[in-house]
Amino acid sequence: MNLYIMVDLEGISGIFSREQVMDDAARRQEGRVLMTEDINACVDAAKEAGVERIYVRDAHGGSDTVIYERLSENADYYICGLLGEKRYIGMEECDAVILLGYHAMAGTDGGVLEHTFNSMRVQNYWLNGIKSGEARFDALAAGEMGKPVIMVSGDDKLCEEVREFLPETVTCEVKKGVTWGGAMLLPKKKAHARIAECTKEAIRRFKAIPSYTMERPYTLRAELVERAVLPYVAGDPRKKIIDGRTYEVTADSIPDILTLR
Repeated sequence: MNLYIMVDLEGISGIFSREQVMDDAARRQEGRVLMTEDINACVDAAKEAGVERIYVRDAHGGSDTVIYERLSENADYYICGLLGEKRYIGMEECDAVILLGYHAMAGTDGGVLEHTFNSMRVQNYWLNGIKSGEARFDALAAGEMGKPVIMVSGDDKLCEEVREFLPETVTCEVKKGVTWGGAMLLPKKKAHARIAECTKEAIRRFKAIPSYTMERPYTLRAELVERAVLPYVAGDPRKKIIDGRTYEVTADSIPDILTLR
């Protein structure tokens, strides 16, 4: 079995503050360390569980958050850096996917650092009429390749969100959200032990967890925050303006939807 681990930052254990996740913030280095340590807990557990090859994708911001020299030697590739629109590099070579350190969708009450892709631009996203966050988009992208998402980690609000559309997936709660910028955190060793335990459980259950699909083509409706700029739609039948803050795009794949949005 080969495993693909997509890693975001806001749902990592120990993360609760904007200062830990933004490039220009005072505590960014702390956030980088915490993300690297969660990755190592997941990677090492997967290797112990018998996974043959492990690909890890730094999927936060500019994909430059991990601390390379502190990463586990048990992974085969760490995918980082300026990757353009290629969000799912190498996923086709793997059998299953873990979404590590994910956060709840925009507007979730009590979700730690909740947002959907871009908190400065996006108020809400709906996919085929269903309000959706990043976990759903990435689960669908995996599903298009026939790959199940076997585990997700994050706060309790993210885990609740994911259970609604991935009921068979292992959810790994590493903290409880209180407000957008506050949480009840597990101690580090307990959080890492939980990640390891859930990773091994997900690998044991791998063949019983289905991949996630949705009827295609997809229609993404985007509601922007105040004063955000609507896309240019002239001559492109895939895009439609709804009102001064809302538009829709239609495509047959999640990578195409994310490129058009």
